[in-house]
Amino acid sequence: MDSPATTPFSTLIRTASHEQHTEAENSSFISDLLGGRLGIAAYRRYTEQLWFVYRALEATAPALADDPVAGPFIRPELARTAQLERDLAHLGGPEWRTGLVALPATEAYAARIQECARDWPAGYVAHHYTRYLGDLSGGQVIRGTAEKTWGFDRKGDGVRFYVFDEIDNPAAFKREYRELLDALPLDDIEKQQVITECKRAFALNTAMFRQLGEAFPLSA
Repeated sequence: MDSPATTPFSTLIRTASHEQHTEAENSSFISDLLGGRLGIAAYRRYTEQLWFVYRALEATAPALADDPVAGPFIRPELARTAQLERDLAHLGGPEWRTGLVALPATEAYAARIQECARDWPAGYVAHHYTRYLGDLSGGQVIRGTAEKTWGFDRKGDGVRFYVFDEIDNPAAFKREYRELLDALPLDDIEKQQVITECKRAFALNTAMFRQLGEAFPLSA
């Protein structure tokens, strides 16, 4: 069996956060959304919360572009804020920002991302990893459900968040991303701290799902 010293960091971070990742994926809100048991209002509210999260990730990214730890992960082809805004305009019309409110859990999530971006670039990478690799993988399941359930055109407004037009080969991109994780210039102590932050990122995401579930409970 490989020791932690020889196991690639991308493998360590994935396996160490597997439990938290599974908990987030199996939240009642996501299960109900994927099962087609929630209406388009729930999908819109979910998309609104994502906008707050990605604005925190991407508004802070330019200041990290030259950082030796976080810089290699700042890839323009990943940026989602503009796509989210197109989706929200489609879902809510030109005045979609009116009355837009972050859930308390979303506020906490975005604030933690901003704190890491400001004070701890390696922690920012943990949040970057949990979001974008998830978008390229499990996010595609949500996209398929949205297209089928609410009739969005494939790759059209409403699901643009999930469409990475500038990434021709998602599998190859994810391999390259994992290689960047493996090459992070961190010692073992900070790598463990990044793993802990990754678990925290999933927990923050799960809290957001929980509050979305409270806002959109299924009828008995």
